[in-house]
Amino acid sequence: MKNKISALQTPSPKAKSVAAELFTVRDFVRYGVSRFSDSQLFYGHGTDNAYDEAVFIVLEGLHLPIDAIEPWWDARLTVEEREKLAAVIEMRVETRKPASYLLNKAYIQGMPFYIDERALIPRSFIAEILAKEDGFSQIPDYDAVESAVDICTGSGCLAIMAAHLFPNAAVDAVDLSGDALEVAKKNVADYGLEDKLTLYKGDLFTPLAGKTYDFIITNPPYVDAEGMEHLPPEYEHEPALALAAGDDGLAIVHRLLKEARKYLNDGGGILCEVGRCGPALEAAYPDIPFLWIDTEHSSGEVFWLRKDQLPA
Repeated sequence: MKNKISALQTPSPKAKSVAAELFTVRDFVRYGVSRFSDSQLFYGHGTDNAYDEAVFIVLEGLHLPIDAIEPWWDARLTVEEREKLAAVIEMRVETRKPASYLLNKAYIQGMPFYIDERALIPRSFIAEILAKEDGFSQIPDYDAVESAVDICTGSGCLAIMAAHLFPNAAVDAVDLSGDALEVAKKNVADYGLEDKLTLYKGDLFTPLAGKTYDFIITNPPYVDAEGMEHLPPEYEHEPALALAAGDDGLAIVHRLLKEARKYLNDGGGILCEVGRCGPALEAAYPDIPFLWIDTEHSSGEVFWLRKDQLPA
């Protein structure tokens, strides 16, 4: 963190040179797109192309609303603002560090979260499922949910979403990483949810002995061994603990399926993201009727199972 802040406060000669020639929001977005495209960056931590990446950096870097750039296209920037944006753009290229880490901010379904390298950058199709206008069909009455838990919570974003979406629920969140939980703690405090959302440090369900829930959500690590060897440089800045999941990418999911049943109330269920491991999961459990929940941006990457469908 100190290195990042220092770098932004003292722009490199390259950043100073860029800042001296660019003046408006439009200038910096255009430059960012050109610089990123030429550098063949990898996207996937909140954006999926050079334009959206540049827009995010400019709007977030200037503390402007993240959902509308049109009013600001021709706004002229101060020298300090120009040097800051130029520094972030150059650091994004030179270090391959995701923009969310450079700016300590990530968004899920329009909700802002603090983030740094202690936790995985928030991204999950589960958020898209839960936040749909017509809700998640397997939970017909969000008001009826009285308890929920987020396993492998990381920065706490899904747990915080659950606390907002299920107004009558007490929410727990668990992670093995104490560093990640420090990030989650800040996010919980930022949303004023200390009395509704409790954080636990431990391995999956271990710290929850004797507790049961109406709803389990989990976005566990699911990158297989081969995938870990070929991740783009951007992912090297994220905690390996939050990505790696054994030879087949299912090491954590196997345990979740084995343990989840005894932590669910009757009628409850588990919503779990597994990425592209769905076919391997179905092959490993041919008798389990996984219900795959598609989203606008995914197909067959999140499953739902009721308590009675889980292994006994």
